[in-house]
Amino acid sequence: MKNLFKALAKFQNEVPTIHKATKGYGYSYADLPTIFGVINPLLDKHGLGVTQLLNSCDEGDEIKTIIFHIDSGETLESITRIPKATLKGMNEYQAYGSGVTYYRRYSLSCALRLVTDIDNDASSVHSKPSKPSKPTKKVLSNDRFIKALEAIKSGNTSIDLLISTFKLTEEQTQELSKI
Repeated sequence: MKNLFKALAKFQNEVPTIHKATKGYGYSYADLPTIFGVINPLLDKHGLGVTQLLNSCDEGDEIKTIIFHIDSGETLESITRIPKATLKGMNEYQAYGSGVTYYRRYSLSCALRLVTDIDNDASSVHSKPSKPSKPTKKVLSNDRFIKALEAIKSGNTSIDLLISTFKLTEEQTQELSKI
């Protein structure tokens, strides 16, 4: 594992903070295209590769993240379980896809020791609980929905952001599931 760890340490010393540019579900995050856009050139430079496999097991589904050293074949593996969840406004398949994407981001970030801005995840532990607010979502017109689909396809926005921001019709939700 000497070659892998040496290359991984060099990668980690060079990889910058990856800024959270995508908004959804009331928070910002670094999406997978942004993460891969930053890490792929550095992985290549240091002779590293990464892959993520989706596995089914008796306990449910999981993501296996594998970091490998290209020349030596040495590998480092991490397995993350994907809990089943139902998300408001999404059918079973959409919720599953969101879960897979979410856990891919976080398992990759942990395995490579990526930093995505300031870690605020525990900040609410010391603050007073606030009353939950229920923001009213606007209904998305078909014209704006077509423009949103174009923006998703061109990479200018995400499905998650669209769903979290607007109330979609059944037809619009079905159209999104085709992407």
